[in-house]
Amino acid sequence: MTSTRSKERQQWYPVYTHSRAEKKAYRELLNKDIEAYLPLHRQMKQWSDRKKWVEEPLIKSYLFVHINQHQQTEVLMTNGIARFLYFSGKITSMPDRQIEELKLVLASAYELEITEDELQPGEKIIIKAGSLKGMRGEIIKYHSQKQLLLRLGDIKYNIIVHVPASLIERLQ
Repeated sequence: MTSTRSKERQQWYPVYTHSRAEKKAYRELLNKDIEAYLPLHRQMKQWSDRKKWVEEPLIKSYLFVHINQHQQTEVLMTNGIARFLYFSGKITSMPDRQIEELKLVLASAYELEITEDELQPGEKIIIKAGSLKGMRGEIIKYHSQKQLLLRLGDIKYNIIVHVPASLIERLQ
């Protein structure tokens, strides 16, 4: 007979980490056999004596865990984890689709930019070609360019992907 806990559906949850502890917390979660996702992007860093490509967390102080509710305490007991995010008094979860879209965006060759700005919703669009084909989003005016805005649920971050206007189509 299967227990109720094993039948419980797993969901993605954004988790807030201590400052600069994203990679350590991610490794600790994996060591506990907890499925986690830490979006990283390559960035050129300049020191006084050299330049070097490094992998940095895409969203500072955040990572994502794919767990059921009974695993929340184990996540909180992980070194580097500060807390879950709450919305309307309960822990915020994210649809699987948003994590898959984030992975797709990071795998693409498009230039990325992260912003915490409250951006005003604009025209709804769909990408009609390229590696992001079929992805839906909103157009915003930012630095006088057309760009796709993907909202990441309740974590109040936005990812701006620079997409040529020729690759997008307006939705009615």
